[in-house]
Amino acid sequence: MATSLSELEQRVRDDLACLCVPPANWVVPSEAPGGEPVHDVIIIGGGMCGLVASFALRSAGIRNFRILDKAPKGLEGPWLTYARMETLRSPKQLTGPAYGMASLTFRAWFVAQFGHAAWEALDKIPRPMWADYLRWYRDVLDLPVENEVEVLRILPEGDFLRLDLAGQGRREDKVLARRVIMATGRDGTGRANIPSFVDGLPRSHWAHSADPIDFTALKGKRVVVVGVGASAVDNAAEALEAGVAEVRLLARRKTMPTINKLMGIGSFGFTAAYSDLSDAWRWRIMHYSFLTQTPAPRGSTLRVSRHENAYFHFGAGVEKARLHGDEVVLDLSEGRRLATDFIILGTGFLVEPLARTELAGYADRIALWRDRYEPPDGLEQQQLGNFPYLGDDFSFLERNAGEAPWLLRIHCFNYGASVSLGKTSGDIPGISEGAAWLARAIAAKFYGEDIEEHWRRLLAYATPELKGDEWRISDVPDEAAEEPAKRRGLR
Repeated sequence: MATSLSELEQRVRDDLACLCVPPANWVVPSEAPGGEPVHDVIIIGGGMCGLVASFALRSAGIRNFRILDKAPKGLEGPWLTYARMETLRSPKQLTGPAYGMASLTFRAWFVAQFGHAAWEALDKIPRPMWADYLRWYRDVLDLPVENEVEVLRILPEGDFLRLDLAGQGRREDKVLARRVIMATGRDGTGRANIPSFVDGLPRSHWAHSADPIDFTALKGKRVVVVGVGASAVDNAAEALEAGVAEVRLLARRKTMPTINKLMGIGSFGFTAAYSDLSDAWRWRIMHYSFLTQTPAPRGSTLRVSRHENAYFHFGAGVEKARLHGDEVVLDLSEGRRLATDFIILGTGFLVEPLARTELAGYADRIALWRDRYEPPDGLEQQQLGNFPYLGDDFSFLERNAGEAPWLLRIHCFNYGASVSLGKTSGDIPGISEGAAWLARAIAAKFYGEDIEEHWRRLLAYATPELKGDEWRISDVPDEAAEEPAKRRGLR
């Protein structure tokens, strides 16, 4: 392995050269009426998903793309904003966005800087270090992320998609694209899950775990965290380490989830086969995963429980919250009450296409799982039914044929794809496989759409392989009239 970052970066360049990446662009250029340029693909999101998707496109010879991210440079994704775990959950050896290149793995990047002994001693990847690695990945591959550019809306315009832009980093107010990839992360097809019990509370007394939270301002106060999943536990730890008086984690369920069920079947086979399974099997697997829930990591949970002023309460669902003076009073299940100073909602995200402003005006035309599949008794799950029912190229499908054909040009490469295509568009283990499928599918669509032009290119191609000086013309000997024995040299 490389023993310095500069040596590793040269190795990446050599590997790319050996693999002939990037190949020449083969996509037929598009032009809108009036001569306005058209981008082949615009990727919304410059985090992990957007980066590996763009590298996959470039590796496939699709080079006319742009990557837009509303965050300042270095703050793409959740890693340095609302993600508050100490380390990643994923094992350190997973290759993540490396796309089959050993030189692009986190391991190669880490060893080049800290050595093999440090790698062997490393348990889990520190969260800020993962953010550093992704920044290096972006830089070494020269991926053109445009920061502080927000996509306000995506609208159909003829054969293309029109994107309205905002933000200090934008070069223009509107752009055209043939296809759009929504690499928009955990809430990429929805919104934060805000329970209704906080509707009457002032914002000064509660926050969602994805919000910016000034934990130092909570010092000495009582804090309630709703939920016991990973984000809830991580936020509880941050509050405790900031010196709060107490943290009480409230869970509606009776027991703590302890087993990450999907890890039990995680394999290349599962990743490859999932999208080909019947609707019944896909629903059954994801329903079971939702039912059992993914536990918070052991290290994150111990980070909380080592504090004596941390309390886990089960069977304690919040029914109502109200302000009483300067404190919040919570009505809990079974008639109990609890007073606190601040609430953190570790309640995750909802998949809800109607909440996406980019899709405003037609999100209700997107086919959802509830439109395509009716689960048997006992397997109903409202949130699963809200996931988009996607094509095998991550594209949105129409709820009713002919209503919104442009939806096929918008690709949902984020958490919203989970029920349709598995864990290939957000989680570290399958992200490269997902990006490869996405790039291959988009390449096939482009080629098919432009087949007439590719046929003309075939007919017009006239570069000779041979120049005419590679052979000599010889006369064929006339031996037909000779005696057979003579031809054999016999007397």
